[in-house]
Amino acid sequence: MFFRRKNREIPELNTTSTADISFMLLVFFLVTSSMDTDKGLSRQLPPLDDEPQKEVDISRSNVMQIRLDAHDSLWIDNQAATLATLQQQVESFVASRQTEQYVVGVQTDRATSYEAYFEMQNTIVAAFRHLREQMAMAQYGHHFNQCTPEERDVIIRRYPLRVSEARAM
Repeated sequence: MFFRRKNREIPELNTTSTADISFMLLVFFLVTSSMDTDKGLSRQLPPLDDEPQKEVDISRSNVMQIRLDAHDSLWIDNQAATLATLQQQVESFVASRQTEQYVVGVQTDRATSYEAYFEMQNTIVAAFRHLREQMAMAQYGHHFNQCTPEERDVIIRRYPLRVSEARAM
């Protein structure tokens, strides 16, 4: 009386919807996750004109020369500097030029790292932003981002962002 066991087949798992579910999950994570954006500099380029731009002569005393060498060392008018002092020096340089034309000249080495270059550019922009904020508070009694377009134009005309990029060394 031995009973023989019947070989039962194991039911197969239905996997037809697995591909659909994984595709929907993939789409969900792509849509809800944030992608890293490339860093960039916000600059307004001059308009394209058919007529050539006129050159403006600026005296050497109205040019602040900033240089980054191959070792990411910062130099301001051939004197060693740090990022902490760069903002102060740019602010004092620009603020002392009341009505005169000025230029902040930037020169970099080909071996300069992107991080050092962007930190330097961000520090220069921060100096102009701070000067504009101070003028807005002094003249209009509110922050620069709360100014009307006319007030912003007055402030930007007083402190225009004049940065000249020189060719790499």
